[in-house]
Amino acid sequence: MTADEVGKNSFAKKEEQVLKFWKDNQIFEKSLQNRQGKTLYSFYDGPPFATGLPHYGHLLASTIKDVVGRYATMDGYYVPRRFGWDCHGVPVEYEVEKSLSLTAPGAIEDFGIASFNEECRKIVFRYVHEWEYYINRIGRWVDFSSTWKTMDASFMESVWWVFQSLYNQGLVYEGTKVVPFSTALGTPLSNFEASQNYKEVDDPSLVVRMPLQNDSASLLVWTTTPWTLPSNMAIAVGETLVYVRIQDKKSGEQWILSQGCVSRWFSNPEEFVILESFSGKDLVGRTYEPPFTFFQSKREEGAFRVIAASFVEESEGTGVVHMAPAFGEGDFLVCKENHVPLVCPVDAHGSFTEEIPQYQGQYIKHADKEIIKFLKKEGRIFYHGTVKHRYPFCWRTDTPLIYKAVNSWFVAVEKIKDKMLRANSSIHWVPEHIQEGRFGKWLEGARDWAISRNRYWGTPIPIWKSADGEILVVGSIRELEELTGTQITDIHRHFIDDLNIVKDGKPFHRIPYVFDCWFDSGAMPYAQNHYPFENQKETEEAFPADFIAEGLDQTRGWFYTLTVISAILFDRPAFRNAIVNGIILAEDGNKMSKRLNNYPSPKYVLDTYGADALRLYLLHSVVVKAEDLRFSDKGIEGVLKQILLPLTNVLSFFNTYAELYGFDPKSQDIEPAYTEIDQWILSNLYSVVGKVRESMSQYHLNFAVEPFVTFIDDLTNWYIRRCRRRFWEAEDTPDRRAAFSTLYEVLTVFCKVIAPFVPFLAEDIYQKLKLEKEPESVHLCDFPQVEMDKILPDLEKRMHDIREIVGLGHSLRKEHKLKVRQPLANFYVVGSKDRLSLLKTFEGLIAEELNVKNVIFYEEAPSFIYTTVKPNFRMLGKKVGSKMKEVQKALSELPNNAIDKLIQEETWVLTIDDREIALDGDDVVICRHTDPGYIARSSALFSVILDCQLREPLIVEGIARELVNKINTMRRNQQLHVSDRIALRIKTTEAVHRAFLDYENYICEETLIIAYDFTQDSDFQGENWDINGHATQIEITVSSIDS
Repeated sequence: MTADEVGKNSFAKKEEQVLKFWKDNQIFEKSLQNRQGKTLYSFYDGPPFATGLPHYGHLLASTIKDVVGRYATMDGYYVPRRFGWDCHGVPVEYEVEKSLSLTAPGAIEDFGIASFNEECRKIVFRYVHEWEYYINRIGRWVDFSSTWKTMDASFMESVWWVFQSLYNQGLVYEGTKVVPFSTALGTPLSNFEASQNYKEVDDPSLVVRMPLQNDSASLLVWTTTPWTLPSNMAIAVGETLVYVRIQDKKSGEQWILSQGCVSRWFSNPEEFVILESFSGKDLVGRTYEPPFTFFQSKREEGAFRVIAASFVEESEGTGVVHMAPAFGEGDFLVCKENHVPLVCPVDAHGSFTEEIPQYQGQYIKHADKEIIKFLKKEGRIFYHGTVKHRYPFCWRTDTPLIYKAVNSWFVAVEKIKDKMLRANSSIHWVPEHIQEGRFGKWLEGARDWAISRNRYWGTPIPIWKSADGEILVVGSIRELEELTGTQITDIHRHFIDDLNIVKDGKPFHRIPYVFDCWFDSGAMPYAQNHYPFENQKETEEAFPADFIAEGLDQTRGWFYTLTVISAILFDRPAFRNAIVNGIILAEDGNKMSKRLNNYPSPKYVLDTYGADALRLYLLHSVVVKAEDLRFSDKGIEGVLKQILLPLTNVLSFFNTYAELYGFDPKSQDIEPAYTEIDQWILSNLYSVVGKVRESMSQYHLNFAVEPFVTFIDDLTNWYIRRCRRRFWEAEDTPDRRAAFSTLYEVLTVFCKVIAPFVPFLAEDIYQKLKLEKEPESVHLCDFPQVEMDKILPDLEKRMHDIREIVGLGHSLRKEHKLKVRQPLANFYVVGSKDRLSLLKTFEGLIAEELNVKNVIFYEEAPSFIYTTVKPNFRMLGKKVGSKMKEVQKALSELPNNAIDKLIQEETWVLTIDDREIALDGDDVVICRHTDPGYIARSSALFSVILDCQLREPLIVEGIARELVNKINTMRRNQQLHVSDRIALRIKTTEAVHRAFLDYENYICEETLIIAYDFTQDSDFQGENWDINGHATQIEITVSSIDS
């Protein structure tokens, strides 16, 4: 199906009509009104930034949230869905910096913080209309009329309350630590921000000579960050590791490194000699000459010593570690324990300060080459190469991060780790492994959270500090007004930075930091409602949320910050259920990239295929199980062609004949005579209802989708196909009434089942079927209940077996190029007595479906079919070893009952030299063989054999059926109405002419022919067809003759 063909189906256009219907009739609002007073179903929405356009990840998350919200509403809950916006932080600031070229150090201060913040405020909603368009277009129902915003004073005030609560519990402190630092932004980041954007990079790999004082040997130190070498303060070794002194035989030079690393750097043992070995403990306390002399004065403070560190290992490097305590978290802690001084000659923008005059003003990464060049000149480089490794990049600017010692404010997360783990234990995660895996492990390794940012557009940290270090933490606007005597309407930096507090005659000034914007997001459950200043009851009733959903990256983002704050404040999780989705990649497996143009735009997909197809494609994939999805519009096209289009064809089929025959679902004139196939499709329908309900109760959206996708196949490719003639009956018989009543019930119930998942198509079906007094929209209906009295498991099982048998038969026809329109004589089914006894009543159905004259059941294979069993050498070799020849011989002599057990995936035990060997179906290769004229195929339960010998009567009937097919194809191509009678002119061979006359009644009834004419006129120009090898020309016209 091409994009043009898809467009002809007008799914997208129909969806736009449905959107208009929802808007004009306020269906979303009515769905909320209808459930007011019912049990609350609480939902938190992760706030996006409107400074960027929505992408497929957002559409995926929106689809998941919408499905759950719609389902809960239909299931009787009141589900308010309020949208929110993330307004603060780096994403907004970075856009303004770029647009105003404020990239130089100090540029923002020169421009003015007030002016800068107001510029940030202006662009916060740059793409809000695009966001609203895509959210609406994907079919998501959400309240945009009362959105919450992290920049609102009410939201920010609640953030202050949260912070003050944390501070009052003794969980906030100021300190110097080595933290991830973005030199592009000039601010520290949190550990979870640093974990979001790792890349494979090539960096320098250096082994540097560090000469020991009073010794002829040098320590060999490995590093991948040459720029940190001017800040070297110590060298670390492993106390328990074994170290060796090596001498080069040629030069006499001596080096020291760990024994386990020798082979990494000295490949030829003929070139060196090991003079001695000793433990790392023996090196501790030794002094050495650093690679640079900028900080020689620090030697008196304890610098340039060998110290012990537990993290030193031999898996890489030399077992001797260069320590720059300002630029490594481990370095910092170990050096602090050993009283090694700290130097940090790098400014907030990643440039060397005046403390390093040789490289002052240079960006550290750019200085690497100069540093290496200098060290080579000084004879300090033992090895210079490159190494490929994973390195963290700034999630916003995509520039390399560094680890840097900074003064910051922290939340003491490590102190409340047990609370967080306890909260996590009560959350239902989908997929389940997130709980103990990615999220649980992140909580176990949680570090104190650096929450202060040296930025401007954010919620100011409400700490006022005196010159002697006394601290005041403000928790509300009113409190600040009382302390300053100033009326306050906005609490952004440029409104409060100059507000000083005087207490007991002592002045207090606000610290110049704003919160990490993730702190805003983590406070969202309370701040969205201005809690605790307003809406206390509503907020507490909605906490914890019943449901949230975001991408896998949020296990170290929003899911995490929600958990930190809720665990501290309430010792509870912030949410009860969470669905975690994976990442949507381009079809080639790479990240989606505008630059590479490796994916179709969301608008193209929505305009071409429609939202329902996109939603179902995503929901029916691994991406809702936190796995990555390679996005393909061919996949969406497949959903449209194989799932949605067949369902719309069923609706069209029903409406066409219901209108033609005036079917009224309320009429009781004729009592329907329900057949087994009617009972089967209804049983199947209510089984699907149960399966969807069960899956939704566990938040397994992909499992919820699977049964109704399968049901559409059952409905279209079995029920409709098997019952088509019943709808064509001219008289209103009990059988026809049963067919119509059954299909009406199926469609009216099924459209409610699929409504949360494909809301547009569900609405379209409902509107075409709904009765006058029924709810205005399918989304105002209750979700169907399971009607247990209509579920017939045995019938479903039998029909499943029939479909399996028929499927095997169709596979044989397809494999051997035998069209179903060509009748065959016999079809044989081999299976167990128990199963076959239940299937014999369906003999006629199987015969009709496969177009065979006879169906014959066997409990053992007939004489014209035989089976051989051979070893599956790859599997059996592990089991039998040297006994393979004996096993092969035994398999060739297996009795039929043993083969049947293996076919049915049961176990058969062979005895070889008194040794019992248990075989199952994977251990053997089973081959069916037939006499000429027969073909066979097997499944675990059945074997089928098709007699494909064509005799004259079968050939003639095949021609007749082929004629019917071609004439009806012409009817469809000419878009004739189903009731149009036609006249036929045909030019063909004698064989086709004879077949037509032999099957005249059948052909005329099937195609509504009321007049025909065989011609041999040379001027006749009918449409050319191949009728089983006979060249034929056909012309059909609508006849005005009264039938």
